[in-house]
Amino acid sequence: MNINHKDFELSFEIFPPRDLNASFKLWRTIEELAKLTPKFISVTYGAGGSTRELSQTALSIIAKEYKLEVAGHLTCMGSSKKEVMKIAEKYAGLGAKRIVALRGDLPTKNNESNINKDVFSSSIELISALKSTGNFQISVAAYPNIHPEAKSEQSDLDMLRAKFDAGADNAITQFFFEAEDFLRFRDKCRSVGINQKIIPGILPIENWAKTKKFTKRCGLVAPEWMNKSYENCRNKEEQTLLSKAICTEICDELIQEGINSLHFYTLNDPYMTREVCKALGRKFNSSYLSYVA
Repeated sequence: MNINHKDFELSFEIFPPRDLNASFKLWRTIEELAKLTPKFISVTYGAGGSTRELSQTALSIIAKEYKLEVAGHLTCMGSSKKEVMKIAEKYAGLGAKRIVALRGDLPTKNNESNINKDVFSSSIELISALKSTGNFQISVAAYPNIHPEAKSEQSDLDMLRAKFDAGADNAITQFFFEAEDFLRFRDKCRSVGINQKIIPGILPIENWAKTKKFTKRCGLVAPEWMNKSYENCRNKEEQTLLSKAICTEICDELIQEGINSLHFYTLNDPYMTREVCKALGRKFNSSYLSYVA
């Protein structure tokens, strides 16, 4: 399959490695993804900043050694305003001119250490503070199938509009299972006056069983046709071919509908992302590694 689309922007999300083996896997992944000439690579930030130092190290290496533009994730729950803005300053010093600004997980009853701190009350306050520095391009989260905590579809759209009003430059969506989910969401945003760039978040399915578990935690429901399709696969090879076909079809439909940017949640594995991009006609920069420092 080779659809041969014109060039489209790509970006990738990775998470920081926690041990040596994971580090080797991540850098092999980055080397493969770099050949696809991404616009940027974003690095996640664990709940409560649990991977803060690891995230900063990964950002630094990707920016300095691989010469790629990077985006640091930044959450505002669990840390004071001063602490959060210091991390933003550190990101800028490491070469990250982009930030994915997120609220983060709310503190539980067993973890309310930040209750008396001078904290950002929401992602909107964080976005406003980051915007005031003039140092960053700011991405925020959007939800084609409605945030699980939202009171209604309208309140979810109102929250997204408030993020843009606070200074966000673009939004990256949670993953979804069908292109129509994103396209309906895009049209609803336009209908209420949200015209800023919204980038679809793409999750290539490496393992259907794990994806279903993750889906439940995100408050999503997988379509029954997809569940049956994977159940009918006789082996891992057939599942892989099915995943590639589904993901490629979703991306193709989005591009046909005028979407010119795709953000892949890679899970630190380049294979499926690489194969889908190849099927879409993405050109590989085979000489990339020859000039990596």
